[in-house]
Amino acid sequence: MPVKKAIVEKALPVKLLILDVDGVLTDGSIIYNDRGEETKHFHVRDGHGIKMLKRAGIDCALITARSSDVVFHRARDLGIELVYQGALDKVKAYEDILKKTRLAPHETAYVGDDVVDMAVLKRAGFSVAVSDAVEEVKERVDYVTEMPGGGGAVREVVDLILKVKGLWDEVMDRYLD
Repeated sequence: MPVKKAIVEKALPVKLLILDVDGVLTDGSIIYNDRGEETKHFHVRDGHGIKMLKRAGIDCALITARSSDVVFHRARDLGIELVYQGALDKVKAYEDILKKTRLAPHETAYVGDDVVDMAVLKRAGFSVAVSDAVEEVKERVDYVTEMPGGGGAVREVVDLILKVKGLWDEVMDRYLD
C-alpha cells in the first residue's frame, strides 16, 4: 500500500523512535504472579523490528510512567539505553532525551496509546498511535497503526520508517544472503 506524502514527510527525518511501554510494546495487561512479581508480554516481531531499526542507524528510547524490572530486562535485551521509567512527566523525559541526543523534535517519532502520551505526541515530529489507542489520541496523531499495541504495532512503525527512509532493502539484504 502506498504511503501518503504527509506521512513520508513526517517519517523521513526520523533519527530516534521513542516508545511508550504499556499499551504500545505490550497489550496493556499488567500481570502479577502469586509472589507479587510483575510480568508483561512482548511481541517478538516488535523486538526484532527494534533491532533492525538500530542496525540501520536509527536509535530507540522508552518513556513509561510505570517502573518495572521487566522493562529494564526487555530494554537491555534490545540494546535500548535511553530508558525513562517512573516518568510521570513524560514531556520532561522527552526534553531530556532531546538534550542527550542533540536531536530536534522533527527528528523524533513517538508512539503512544493513552492521554498521558498526548503532550509528547504533540511535540514529536512524527506522532503515532497504536490501533487500540483511546480515541482522543488517535484523533490527534499523524499515523494510526493497523496492528494493536503489543501485537506488532511497533514493528509496523519500524517497517514504515525504514521503507520511507530508503533503508528497507539494505536491512533485508542481511536476511536474503
